Amino acid sequence: MDILPSKPPSPPNVYKAYADQFKRDFSKFLSLRSEELIPQGRMILTVIGRRNQDPSKNYYGWELLTQSLLDLVAEGLVKESDVYSFNIPVYTPYKGEICEIIEKQGLFDVNMLEVFEVDWDASDRDNNKEDFVWDKYQSGERIAKTIRAISESMLSAHFGGAIIDRLFTRFALHVADHMALEKVKKLNIVVSLTKK
Repeated sequence: MDILPSKPPSPPNVYKAYADQFKRDFSKFLSLRSEELIPQGRMILTVIGRRNQDPSKNYYGWELLTQSLLDLVAEGLVKESDVYSFNIPVYTPYKGEICEIIEKQGLFDVNMLEVFEVDWDASDRDNNKEDFVWDKYQSGERIAKTIRAISESMLSAHFGGAIIDRLFTRFALHVADHMALEKVKKLNIVVSLTKK
């Protein structure tokens, strides 16, 4: 999906294509897992999800990575056309989508489905109930390492490996600045299933 804040949001057919791919992949996953479980066997899944039914209305943090890439464009290290041609192949489902896929497939019963928020920086002090992080720079570095682990191979393939260290140093600073304004929460969907 688009990661560029200055571009208009992806057209609805792009979101639909991602949703359809997720449905196919998740259905296949459930089918293969059902072959491994005995009848009445249980499985618990945790999936990163979204709050809003409309996928274009959710904040994922990828915008900060985009800003970091655009910083490298300004430094002459990355071509702007390369940034505009890069998309992150990520789809986060809404809880209703998870239930719909499970029910339609018919291989599992849903015992429980819970939705809860987690701090983007899981290492932020547990007793910190405030809307800010205690050390924005440490949080920025931890989040940058997490996002780097997820996306480095895609970024290197598209932009080349020479920019990666500088990109994630820049990204850590953008995250730190953002975390000073808002303590970002991500959404997890936990579902307990029993094989029919």
